[in-house]
Amino acid sequence: MIRAEKVIVSAAVTGSVHVPSMSEYLPITPDEIADAAIGAARAGAAIIHLHARRAADGRPAFEPEVFAEFLPRIAAETDAVVNISTGGSMAMTIEQRLAAASRFSPELASLNMGSMNFVFSGIADRIEKWRFGWERDYVLSTYSHPFQNTFDMIEYTLRELGERGGTRFEFECYDIGHLYSLAHFAERGLAKPPFLIQGVFGILGGIGADYENLAHMVKIADKLFGDDYHFSAFAAGRKQMEFATHNAELGGHVRVGLEDNLFIEKGVKATSNAQQVEKIVQVLQDLGKEVATPDEARAMLALKGAGATAI
Repeated sequence: MIRAEKVIVSAAVTGSVHVPSMSEYLPITPDEIADAAIGAARAGAAIIHLHARRAADGRPAFEPEVFAEFLPRIAAETDAVVNISTGGSMAMTIEQRLAAASRFSPELASLNMGSMNFVFSGIADRIEKWRFGWERDYVLSTYSHPFQNTFDMIEYTLRELGERGGTRFEFECYDIGHLYSLAHFAERGLAKPPFLIQGVFGILGGIGADYENLAHMVKIADKLFGDDYHFSAFAAGRKQMEFATHNAELGGHVRVGLEDNLFIEKGVKATSNAQQVEKIVQVLQDLGKEVATPDEARAMLALKGAGATAI
């Protein structure tokens, strides 16, 4: 792993897992998503990880036209690196999931490194009153419908976005096998260093949010990629901050945001993404770590620059 002299903070501002009934602070409309991204950037996030939602009911959206309602404002009011998700939701085809990134050719796009059970049906047990009719069936469907990202889908993404558009990737690895999948595409020359590996912990169906698993993932990544990769990590849910802190202590980067956790402390909802960014920035400073600026993140990750996108 390339030990970080300065820590890159990513903010995942809305995602497609949490549903509106879970928090009144979850950004849904284009203005809310733009406000969340701009606030997170001003608080210290160098990278903004973005999904889109339908303004009327918060349902995950893939249409470039929906992204176009907030991307230009984020680009105009911040210098943050825009990272467009290619994960979307389990209900989307691969063409739908890539539609926005193909249209806007961002500096960075997320890429899940394999098909997997991605289960968050337990949300239904914690909600007494649903705001919108689609939410309950959506979360329950994850118990019986896996997320698909087959090798042909991964290759299609690498060629469509990487080779054609110069976009680089946040390689999301939910288990050790995903590291070996990334190594396969690296050996074929389709994925190129320096890699940004995003270790994802605590999703039901993926690797658990245990420090032993974090250390093991770094150990295997070191074996496979040597000094050709940056490692960021987050734990979904209540271990978000302590996991980020531990990964920073190991020399890695961090990710926070309401996509991953709706709380700022036990029993207290986060009122904004910026609140979580401010908290982890303070933790990093207390550890004696410097926070990377967007341009420093661009240099570390060999990104093409905001001027080379179509945003």
